[in-house]
Amino acid sequence: MRIFLAGATGAIGKRLVPMLVSAGHQVVGMTHTPANAGALRAAGAEPAVADALDREGVRQAVLRAGPAIVVHQVTALGKMRNLKHWDQEFALTNRLRTEGTGYLLDAARAAGARCFVAQSYTGWMNARTGGRLTNEEDPLDANLPRAMTSTRDAIVQLERTVLGAAGITGVVLRYGSFYGPGTSLGEGGDFLEMVRQRRFPIFGSGAGVWSFLHVDDAAHATQLAIEQAPPGIFNIVDDDPAEVSTWLPELARAIGAKPPFHLPAWVGRLAIGDAGLLMMTEEQGSSNAKAKRVLGWQPRYASWREGFRRGLAGEQSGVGLLACPKA
Repeated sequence: MRIFLAGATGAIGKRLVPMLVSAGHQVVGMTHTPANAGALRAAGAEPAVADALDREGVRQAVLRAGPAIVVHQVTALGKMRNLKHWDQEFALTNRLRTEGTGYLLDAARAAGARCFVAQSYTGWMNARTGGRLTNEEDPLDANLPRAMTSTRDAIVQLERTVLGAAGITGVVLRYGSFYGPGTSLGEGGDFLEMVRQRRFPIFGSGAGVWSFLHVDDAAHATQLAIEQAPPGIFNIVDDDPAEVSTWLPELARAIGAKPPFHLPAWVGRLAIGDAGLLMMTEEQGSSNAKAKRVLGWQPRYASWREGFRRGLAGEQSGVGLLACPKA
């Protein structure tokens, strides 16, 4: 099957390309940086250099590729400098989720692709009602701090655009919080260094529930979605959602760091703003039951506990690769 992968040199793309190639797929990998073309060729993919916010450039790249499936993994999730200004930090990623999605989807339909798979997110947007876990049918939070609303709206627009597109099957993968190679929570990553230096304390109760996901498990779930997913939304997270007060000390222990400090919520509001404090004390986790049932997906790192010990620097997973179904 011929697959066009936008964001092929990102954290997931780097893990996904070898999986798809090993399964016998023809992969065209889009990257913004010409210097990445050699790495894509070495991984077995055909490179396509284009700016995801250049409508005509994207259109021509997809038309030349002639794919059956288009996969959208383009983000700009670099360093997070200030949680107080959440929407400003995510401004470019939000454009990629809105304008970029529209350009890529229009190109996919023009090229005759039959399926469009897009990256989304599950976590801090989950409604803070009911139990500690939410599923794909549960509502999103309508009462987020003002600093987060533009980012939430961009994700909602992405999902509606993909699922509502005429003439093409739309699949949305809501990934949990990434860790592993190439992420901020991986060897050399900013987040991990903050934990090592005790600059990421537990504010308030630390009762916010996070759902984690190793990048290899994200790539494997994406392969399954490419090959067999029906239209719809799927939460892609591990089996072990956990409170910040539980996972953060375990992360410190796993990397040989001292335990995090505990500081009151009012200090957190000053330091990380309402957005950061929500994630620290009120965030709801996510259920992966649908992805397991429909896609037959099982995360290799079923719990972040094992993943933090073994997967922060991890090697290519080598999880079972499925044969491509006939189009």
